[in-house]
Amino acid sequence: MAARAPGTGSRSGHHAVRRPPAGRARWSSDRGAVTVEAALALSTLVVFLALALGALAAVTASIRCVDAARELARLAARGEPERGREVAAELAPDGALLDLQQDGDTVTSVVSAQLLHPLPLRIGGRAVAVAEPGTAAS
Repeated sequence: MAARAPGTGSRSGHHAVRRPPAGRARWSSDRGAVTVEAALALSTLVVFLALALGALAAVTASIRCVDAARELARLAARGEPERGREVAAELAPDGALLDLQQDGDTVTSVVSAQLLHPLPLRIGGRAVAVAEPGTAAS
């Protein structure tokens, strides 16, 4: 290898332009991959949050149905079925169906509501109470 004269060659202060290795395109095929990965991650996060909120809404509606069914059965067992329907309608989710049945000395109430209006998903609660002696239910 021949010695270079001082001030000549690539070390002379001139910067050489780097070129991609032979056989490789000027623009890599990975361009935009980070953007796609970020979009997928964000959409996955949105779907997860929507499912979490849906589950929270389902649990809340279920608790409201159970509370409404319990009050309806309790008040009907005391001989106040109309008041029980009023209280249950306030406690239950909007559009809930209230069903009250008497079988001997027991009163059974079922409260159900549609979970997601476009889908045929229903959620509900059921309660049973024994009629108190001396009431119209007994």
